[in-house]
Amino acid sequence: MRKSLLAVGLLLLSFPGFAQSNPPIAVIPQPVYLLQGKGYFTFSGKLSIIFSGDEEIRKIAGHLATRIEKASGIKPVIKKGTAAEPNSIFLKTAGSRAGSPAPGGYTLEVTPKTITLVSLPMNPAGMFHGVQTLLQLFPKEIESNTHLSPRQWKIPVVTIQDSPRFGWRGLMLDVSRHFFTVPQVKDYIDQMVKYKFNLLHLHLTDDQGWRLQIKSLPKLTEVGAWRVEKTGTFGRFSPPAADEPRTYGGFYTHEDIKEIVRYAAERYVDILPEIDFPGHSLAALASYPELSCTPGTYAVNSGEQFMIWPGGGQHFYGTLDNTLCPANEKVYDFIDKVFTEVAQLFPFGYIHMGGDETARNFWEKTEQIKALMQKEKLKDLDEVQSYFVKRVEKIINAKGKKMIGWDEILQGGLAPNAAVMSWRGMKGGIEAAKQGHEVVMSPTDFAYIDYMQGDAVLEPPVYASLRLKKAYQFEPLPEGVDPALIKGGQANLWTEQVYNMRHAQYMTWPRGFAIAEALWSPKEKRNWNDFVSRVERHFERLDAAAVKYAPSMYDAIFEVSKKDTATIIVKLATEIEGLSVHYSFDNSFPDNFYPAYSTPLTVPKDAAAMKVITYRDNKPVGRLMVMPVAELKKRAGIK
Repeated sequence: MRKSLLAVGLLLLSFPGFAQSNPPIAVIPQPVYLLQGKGYFTFSGKLSIIFSGDEEIRKIAGHLATRIEKASGIKPVIKKGTAAEPNSIFLKTAGSRAGSPAPGGYTLEVTPKTITLVSLPMNPAGMFHGVQTLLQLFPKEIESNTHLSPRQWKIPVVTIQDSPRFGWRGLMLDVSRHFFTVPQVKDYIDQMVKYKFNLLHLHLTDDQGWRLQIKSLPKLTEVGAWRVEKTGTFGRFSPPAADEPRTYGGFYTHEDIKEIVRYAAERYVDILPEIDFPGHSLAALASYPELSCTPGTYAVNSGEQFMIWPGGGQHFYGTLDNTLCPANEKVYDFIDKVFTEVAQLFPFGYIHMGGDETARNFWEKTEQIKALMQKEKLKDLDEVQSYFVKRVEKIINAKGKKMIGWDEILQGGLAPNAAVMSWRGMKGGIEAAKQGHEVVMSPTDFAYIDYMQGDAVLEPPVYASLRLKKAYQFEPLPEGVDPALIKGGQANLWTEQVYNMRHAQYMTWPRGFAIAEALWSPKEKRNWNDFVSRVERHFERLDAAAVKYAPSMYDAIFEVSKKDTATIIVKLATEIEGLSVHYSFDNSFPDNFYPAYSTPLTVPKDAAAMKVITYRDNKPVGRLMVMPVAELKKRAGIK
């Protein structure tokens, strides 16, 4: 079928002017196969959505009709049927046979008279994914949240055959560092499904807040969900005074979680709950301090520093003990109660137990830990943590769930049935897969979307950077690893410096586009320049939807060096092609009449700042960047 369609496509393309008849289609993530034809399916008033199949397909038809009516004011007629009709969208299920869509996949055919979308009858997720692609073929106004004036809607003629490369296509939202409400989480789900993400990982507990009601342990939310409100740069806050009100925070009740899970399921999204143990547990210890190895009084962290990262290969350590005590039997009773309720609330087959960044310097001094090591014949603290992880896995397995954890759970020996989420690069995931364990790839160097995505003079301060182009190079399947063990991957949005949903959107898009394409599209379809052109079209759609995004790919990139002990050399570049970079050193504001960068620049001796902006076709596209010369000196290593 594909060969014959391709032959027809090549024949059509041989006619003069055919390729220019319609603007190129911009779908994210890139489909497996797309052949654009000539002309449009057009409607301006009457439209039918016909469906064959069960109640699931009818619900998807309703989802599509709601989207169309919300933006256009046109109310499609939904009806059951067995064939397409003129001026209709036909949602059809077809049995498994040669040429049928793969699981999670779909075929979409748009002609001037009808639109037909096909998925397997037992896999309605494929139909839902196909609807997301169809909506991307609509004009950008389909993304509007308000009724527009009645108008003619045109959808380009096209044939698409599509299916996902990986089954696990996730985004992680940290709701502990900053709490996001149920409506905000729903909105995040609505945005992610447009790009075929199918898993939302909720980081529910950390040092800064416990966000899940556990009815058998009420102090977790009475105490652990609240802290002193601080605004500024996380990790640099002053320690809260004892009398400062602890009113900032929140938590999800059982009913809240059921509502989120139901909402996600209707959009074919699984929710992965994470309860982070044994480290990152200050909120739990503030609630139940007897769970620590180190007696004392604990409080939920408000963003003040308590972890030290020396660098230079030295291991981090805590200035206070934020860990649950592996040698305390009360800890395992506590964990059992927590996971009993977690397992009941979340139907997904996995529970994430964290396991990362455990500061073990207090364990070294604890007699309880020394006694445990002697009793269980544990030779080092890696094995102590492994002992803890293996006991946690037994608890999770007893609830009918499979355990997944960050790649530190490999240390000291991996629990027998555990899956690994590899965040410290790909190495941990490769090691786990070679041991026969399932792996989800979420490496910092490609998939940490809390990192800065442009220059630090513009972006909110974070300790590392991840540009869009680097995120687009994410390849979840390493060479030499059994593909069956790589479940997929995800991007992680930690929210220490993300105070609200608008900023969460800014951090997610467009890097979320890059991760979506890495997880859905065939590897050989990856093309940076083509991706950039599609991203720009989707910026228009995000504008229509009033969703915030980062324009960082348009901004200039600085490379700074020194010629001698006093002379700074600056090279300027851009992440995407076709931009000109204009600059000034005289404190005025450059535009396209100012000098355009072409060769490395020497910073004038007495200049105070360098100002830079990018243009395309004589229009500004990048943001004005004001780079202090003091910062250039710092980057060049000049004191």
